[in-house]
Amino acid sequence: MAKIIGEKIPNIPWQDKPAGYKYPVWRYSGNPIITRDNLFMANSIFNSAVVPFGDGFAGVFRVDFRSRDQKLVTGFSKDAVNWELEEKTIFEGYDPRLCLIDGKYYLSWVNLTPQGTTIGIAYTTDFKEWTQLEDACYPVARNGVLFPRKINDEYMLLIRPCDRGHTPYGDIFISRSKDLTYWGKHRFVMSPVKNWEMTKVGAGPTPIETDEGWLMFYHGVITSCNGFTYSMGAAILDIEKPWIVKHRADSFLLAPHENYECVGDVPNVVFPCAALADSESGKIAVYYGAADTSVALAFTTVDETIEFIKKNDLLK
Repeated sequence: MAKIIGEKIPNIPWQDKPAGYKYPVWRYSGNPIITRDNLFMANSIFNSAVVPFGDGFAGVFRVDFRSRDQKLVTGFSKDAVNWELEEKTIFEGYDPRLCLIDGKYYLSWVNLTPQGTTIGIAYTTDFKEWTQLEDACYPVARNGVLFPRKINDEYMLLIRPCDRGHTPYGDIFISRSKDLTYWGKHRFVMSPVKNWEMTKVGAGPTPIETDEGWLMFYHGVITSCNGFTYSMGAAILDIEKPWIVKHRADSFLLAPHENYECVGDVPNVVFPCAALADSESGKIAVYYGAADTSVALAFTTVDETIEFIKKNDLLK
């Protein structure tokens, strides 16, 4: 039995696996949970981040407005399914991730600069006032994901170096910092290997600490005659040296199959960006962008996911 190391989330959103369903990750029957109708003047709301906050939940949401400007707003929920989004923009950019470190909620996101995309980092204690730090990398990079605690007295950040366009390649790396200002000691983590992810890979939600290692959900992309298809995979990273991949599933855990994942502004996208993990029950709720149009929700358990990774381990 695998164990999540972290906080208890007794009110984690949950829906039992459908009878007869054999795969380790299953969709919420009420998907999508957030659409453009959740905010005035939104063209789409998709790759977004969620954390427990107070007696409910808070989040930072990617909104592409009708001007097609890409901005981040906050939102709040009692049950992590039904959300009220704020109209005020907190930052320009897209694809946020959130984690709690030493009493502060840290946000990382794709920050927009004239020279290309960087990884922005900011923190808050109340989701009202934010303190922005130095960008964590020089242009160009995306998919900046912080680990939820220091490892050997260093902050860790997963990144994917890229180019200014819709990058037709991509590997995952780690950067390290003593102070969240100066980043370096970069290490390679992984490249695309299997067909479903052959074009590029990028880190997804904040890694989940388990007694087996860091559980990392990520997206993998295949290029077909119809363009890119984004799916969700998973790997287990070493707990002390997370640039070492211990186990990695050779197959995706979730891919675009439903209408809301296949039809939208960017068809055929499942893009995991946040995960809630309850250490007591082992339940995991994964939030993902669907077709670059809406936010959807899926469920798994730490046991089922780790069992699937090990059973289908491409490293064995």
